[in-house]
Amino acid sequence: MSTPPFPDWAALVAGYNRINAYGHTNGMTLSVPEPGKAEYRMVIRPEHLSSPGVAHGGVVAGLMDAALGAAALTLAFTAGELVSTVEFKINYLHPVRLGDELRAVAQVDHAGKSLVVSSGVIYRQAAGDASNAKATAVAQGVGTFNRYPAGKRLGDIVG
Repeated sequence: MSTPPFPDWAALVAGYNRINAYGHTNGMTLSVPEPGKAEYRMVIRPEHLSSPGVAHGGVVAGLMDAALGAAALTLAFTAGELVSTVEFKINYLHPVRLGDELRAVAQVDHAGKSLVVSSGVIYRQAAGDASNAKATAVAQGVGTFNRYPAGKRLGDIVG
C-alpha cells in the first residue's frame, strides 16, 4: 500500500481501541500492522456459549464483522473517513469451544470512492503455538463497508 495522506492514522487506531466498548466487553484486542489490514484476538469465555462448551455463532460473526470493519476503517482513517457495515457474509468451518483462542485476520480487497470490500479468516490457535503453524481456520468472511466523511468525529476518537 502507498503512504497514507492522513498522518495520524495510528493515533486514530489507538483512540478507536480506547473507545471500542464492544471489543472491551468481549475481550477482543486489535492490532493494525498497516492501514487496510487488521488482526483481532479473543478467548472464548463462558458468556460466549450457546450450548455446553460451544460458542454462539453470533460471537464468531461479531469477531468477523469487527475484523473486516477494522481493516476497512483503518484504510478510511487515512482519508479522514469512517465506515459502516453495508453487508457481510460468514462461512462457519469448525465449531468454536470454551477456552479457544481466536485470531481474526482481515484485509481490504477493494477500496472504491464510496465502498470498501474486505475479507478475512478466523483461526483457532493451538496452545503454545506462537508461530501460528498449527492454527485451524474456523470461519471465513467478506464484508462491504460504506465510506463517509468523518468531519469532527475524528477528534472525538483521538481526544
